[in-house]
Amino acid sequence: MLPTFVIGLREGLEAALIVGIIASFLAQQGRRDALRKVWIGVGIAVAICVVVAVALQVISSDLPQRQQEQLETVIGVIAVLMVSYMVLWMRRHARDLRGDLESAAGKALADGSASALVLMAFLAVLREGFETSVFLLATFNESSNPWYGGTGAALGILLAVGIGYGIYRGGVKLNLSRFFRITGVVLVLVAAGLVATAVMTAFEGGWINQGAQAFDLSWLVRPGTPVASVLTGVLGIQPYPTWPMVTGWLVYAVPMAAVVLWPARKRARPTPAPATA
Repeated sequence: MLPTFVIGLREGLEAALIVGIIASFLAQQGRRDALRKVWIGVGIAVAICVVVAVALQVISSDLPQRQQEQLETVIGVIAVLMVSYMVLWMRRHARDLRGDLESAAGKALADGSASALVLMAFLAVLREGFETSVFLLATFNESSNPWYGGTGAALGILLAVGIGYGIYRGGVKLNLSRFFRITGVVLVLVAAGLVATAVMTAFEGGWINQGAQAFDLSWLVRPGTPVASVLTGVLGIQPYPTWPMVTGWLVYAVPMAAVVLWPARKRARPTPAPATA
């Protein structure tokens, strides 16, 4: 439940932040007409993401076992790439996200068009929804209890929506840089687990050699126990990991965690041009 909760919260909050900031800005400008279009665009994006998530699940469940393992490998790799890009992008832009969005929104309104803001909100929800669908599907594939995973994701998304609404109303203030750094570390560990799982499913799909067993962790990772659920669900640790799985986990987790935890440099603001007489 924990990894899917963090995924739902993190992905949902990114979309909620963008939509909340845009909606708050439009409300302050008295553009209720544009605000209504924003909510319609958000609703359409959510509907598209739900259809995509259901379609992926149906396609995956109808395939033969070997092809299922191969599809799970592909989905796992895509999920890792998505979360890596998301973590690195947000690490760079979290500090100045509100200012950048409000500046872009002001420019769009000054140009006499609110369509850019509606499209921005629509694409934000669509992008995060696609990422969430792929990432959650990859996480569900390695979960022993999909219901727990689904509940965690739903709770995370609901909390993200609540925070986004609070930002829209002006009552919630977040240290975005710190928040995304903490959740970034958790997501890096989850993604490292997906790397190890992708190696395992690639072997089961006939794409790579299994490799020698690295450790016997059956004393710690006992299927059906709470400890095993956390270790396997969050960190991707299996009872009998192979050396390719361990190598993949370390090669991804160590440098990514170092990048996320390294203090981010402040982005230089352009110096305004001096006024001419």
